[in-house]
Amino acid sequence: MNEKLAKVKEQIANAARKANRNADEIKLVVVSKTHSIEKINEAIRAGASVFGENKVQEAEGKITQIGRDKAEWHLIGHLQSNKARKAVKLFDVIHTLDSLELAERLERICIEENRAELSVFVQVDLANETTKNGIKTEDLPPLIEFLKTCKHLKFDGLMIIPPFFEEVEKVRPYFRKLRELRDKILPNGELSMGMSHDFAVAIEEGATVIRVGTAIFGERF
Repeated sequence: MNEKLAKVKEQIANAARKANRNADEIKLVVVSKTHSIEKINEAIRAGASVFGENKVQEAEGKITQIGRDKAEWHLIGHLQSNKARKAVKLFDVIHTLDSLELAERLERICIEENRAELSVFVQVDLANETTKNGIKTEDLPPLIEFLKTCKHLKFDGLMIIPPFFEEVEKVRPYFRKLRELRDKILPNGELSMGMSHDFAVAIEEGATVIRVGTAIFGERF
């Protein structure tokens, strides 16, 4: 674990250097979905401090046992509306806000649960893939306007899960387009983009948050 984590951090540093960026401005979210509590604790001992989970129910058991304050917890999978309350209680950041209705629900739950602030990223669908979630760019304006009025939801950035390409250069246009969109609607906002096979390209295109699991934990089962 130590070696794999160190290798990923070295790759982050190399990609940042290539893009004339500071590696310290790039947050590594270690994707722990489907991995055991023991593996997560091992990663914490190796120096990881931010973890990404896909499912609220799976994350609940892990966070409860490991400790809410032992790491920063990010929801990186689709959030069903009936799991919104638990998500508000469990996570520091939600990457997958993808509708005005979900934003309204999260804001209301924050009020009901006395949560002062919840960081959210808007997941954008730039490829029109039916198998993936995300809001279409033409549907963004009312969501963005609502987020500007929120007292509890903190609109911190944009997120994308682009199509998978063996040839990573093919994914670059999606990262670039998300960055250009961010520059228009949320200057200086975060960009959550890039996973194990393509995070170097994402960093070159401006990613500030990358989500890496396989390169650290190995293949999921």
